[in-house]
Amino acid sequence: MSEIGVHGEGSIGSETRLSDRPTGQRRSDRVVGVGPASQLVVDQAMAAARVDLPLLVTGPAGSGKEHISRAVHAWSNRAANPFVVVSCSAVDATLLRREIFGCAAGVHPLLQEAYVGALTRADSGTVLLDEIGKLPDGVRSDLVSAIKQGTFQPEDGVPASALRARIIVTALETPERSPFGDLPCHTIELRPLSERTEDILPLAAHWLRLAADEVGVKPVGFTSDAREALLVEPWPGNVRELAERIRQAVQLAGDGSISAEALLLAGELEDVPSFKEAKRAFETRYVVGLLRRCGGNISRAARLAKKDRKDFYDVIRRTGVDPTDFR
Repeated sequence: MSEIGVHGEGSIGSETRLSDRPTGQRRSDRVVGVGPASQLVVDQAMAAARVDLPLLVTGPAGSGKEHISRAVHAWSNRAANPFVVVSCSAVDATLLRREIFGCAAGVHPLLQEAYVGALTRADSGTVLLDEIGKLPDGVRSDLVSAIKQGTFQPEDGVPASALRARIIVTALETPERSPFGDLPCHTIELRPLSERTEDILPLAAHWLRLAADEVGVKPVGFTSDAREALLVEPWPGNVRELAERIRQAVQLAGDGSISAEALLLAGELEDVPSFKEAKRAFETRYVVGLLRRCGGNISRAARLAKKDRKDFYDVIRRTGVDPTDFR
């Protein structure tokens, strides 16, 4: 199994200026996979890390495009420098030039201050432009020119600066034309999780360990029905959805084994519980997990659940769980 440590932050915030600092190694940043498709991606990422050519990473939402981009950065000689992410879909199109190249004071009427763009903030590190298809053609052309010339021009008369950062871009699908024009570049294509089912159980085990560490429980593993359900689920949200399902299931199951029910998965249609049954099962697992974590202390469990103590006690009473069993 490929489980290779890479450097990078496991998640990003909601602000426009993201991940501007040198990265550090974390378990959540490992590249995990056993199938030939995953091994090919690792090989391509390692090859891309050895050179400074621009890189295009494609794949459906949630497939790990930023994750593998961080791996390329971490395996390169730029690893000690910042990894800066710009979301082309989250930033207003009229401000993307400012976000990437920077601007002088007064260029934008509503944003009077000078702005240091991503290319400057990254210095000799890496700039990741997420969803390059959302980048206006004029800005993309200026970016290609900057890569060719080795310099870039911030908005409104600011002196040109040397381009030292490596450029990586992502796209949901392989574009008809390269976003880098006629420049040579590397390309990595990530396949949806449904097309590499051999990776599902190793990935599930990986995220189970991480989720268990987050809440301070010891992972037991998955029940047989859970493993079967994991393999037949289509996973439209790919690895991101898998990770989130497991994180939620650990919250429900606590120290117990993870069942298909906890993962909100069911193999056959007749196995799907009623809404009332699913709600009661959720409440029971939630209460058990909280009480176990709080040593049976109802007041502390209520605070963690962000509920009034009396209301939380009513929930406990509905489930039939005895708090004294956890003291």
